Parts: sequence; structure tokens; C-alpha cells
Amino acid sequence: MPGPVVRRRSAILLAAFVALLAASVIVEAQFRQRGGFRRGFGVRVAKPEDFLGGFQFCRVAFNSDFRGDGGNWSVDYPRADINLSIRLAELTKAYVNLDDGGEPIPLLVRLTDDVMFSCPFIMMTEVGSAAISEEEAARLRLYLQKGGFLWVDDFWGSYAWDWWVSQLGKVLPPSEYPIIDLEPNHPLFSSQFQISKVPQIASIGHWASTGGGTSERYEDSAVAHARAVVDKHNNIMVLMTHNTDLGDSFEREADDPQYFYQMSVPGYAFGVNTLLYALTH
Repeated sequence: MPGPVVRRRSAILLAAFVALLAASVIVEAQFRQRGGFRRGFGVRVAKPEDFLGGFQFCRVAFNSDFRGDGGNWSVDYPRADINLSIRLAELTKAYVNLDDGGEPIPLLVRLTDDVMFSCPFIMMTEVGSAAISEEEAARLRLYLQKGGFLWVDDFWGSYAWDWWVSQLGKVLPPSEYPIIDLEPNHPLFSSQFQISKVPQIASIGHWASTGGGTSERYEDSAVAHARAVVDKHNNIMVLMTHNTDLGDSFEREADDPQYFYQMSVPGYAFGVNTLLYALTH
């Protein structure tokens, strides 16, 4: 249990964090209204020369299976990747690579690409529909065993969970790499901000249409979970945020002030903590 000094410092940091985000969201909303957000951004997989030495958000472009449950790899792309990178630069001392226009430079990788091994952190979203081949599984296993970090997010309910577990089992056999629930005292929950629980983030569409509801599969997704596979040193190899959509809290931060305060503030606290943990463990 953190002491009173740590809790007070965390509360002050969180208050400053909210004030910073509130101001920057206004600027971002104005920028997006001028039509500039996707300026110069093309969809292509990364090449070795795209890695510039600082932090770059690496998203995995993966195949989907219609028998699964969910969208595809491109959900929340690229706004979530850009926005979380901006907040990481603003709220920490992490060096984030920027383009000539001052925007972060997120990257796309495939599980079979050699360039994936240049990413200390990769993310997959909507993994309730992921289809991982044996070749992809072998490459991802090697990436994780070499110290890579995978965060999967935005999949809801028991069916999507079971589907993803079946795909992950090709990568990391469950007999050797069991899935665990992260306890509230895990270092990830305090790497910068003190977080008491996993925030349940709904897509802005679900949130608006249900009057602020957060469980997209209703009773089947009532509780948000942070689960993980860890290595022999108890460092996280795979982080799984289930029954929550952290990506939307990044992507849609400027779309609605109430959504921002309810979803983006706790979402960014969790996202920044996760990136700091991934880059330091």
C-alpha cells in the first residue's frame, strides 16, 4: 500500500495531468477541424530506415477470422497511436520521434517482419478476431522471448476472450506460460500514476447511445480485466486488457468533453503507465 506522501504526490500529478490534457485537447480539436490530423499519413508497413531511435508506437497489422468476434487491426488507427505518443512526450521524459510537422511517427509492422524486433513495444487491437498462423506464432514467440512487449486491447465478452486465448496458445503454450490476473499492487499500476483498478472504457458510440454505459457486451463484459503472461523474472511479456477499449480513450479524446473527463483521463493514466513499464522492464 503506497504511503501518504506517495499518494499525495500521485494526486498532485494526476491533477496537473488533467489540466494539461484539458488544455491540449482544445488545441487538438481545433487542429482536427482544419482537416490536418491525417496530413501526410500513408498506410504502409515499416522499413528499417523508419526507426529513428526514439519512441515510436508500433501497431501490428494482422489477419482476422470471421469466426471470431470484433473488428480488425485498424480500429483506432492512427489517431490513438499518435495521441498516446503525444501524451507520453508531454507527461514523461521519454523521447518521442516527431516528423517535420511536429507529430509522432507511429509504425505498422507484421508479425513476420524482421523490423518488429526493433520495436520494444507492439500493440494489437480487436484481437477477438485475430488469426495467427504457425509462422506468425513462431516469430511472435521469438520476439517475446527476446524481451519484447505485446499489449492487446479492445475485445469484449467470453467468446472473444476464448478466441484470443486459442490464438495466444499457438504463440506461448499455456502449460509453460499461464495467463495470470494482475494484482492491484503490480508495478504497472504505479509506474507513474497510482491506478486502483483497470478502467472500463467504452467506445464513444456505445457510451453516447447508452447514456454513459461502459460495458459493450452488457452482462457478459461487466468487469474490465488486466491479465498477463509473464517471463521467468515475472516481467510482463503480454498484457491483455479485456472488456475495455483503451484505444478509444486515446483516439476520441477531443470529440466530447464529458467523454474526455470520464474516459480519456483514466485511459491515458493507464496507457502512460503501460508504456513506461514496457520500456523499462
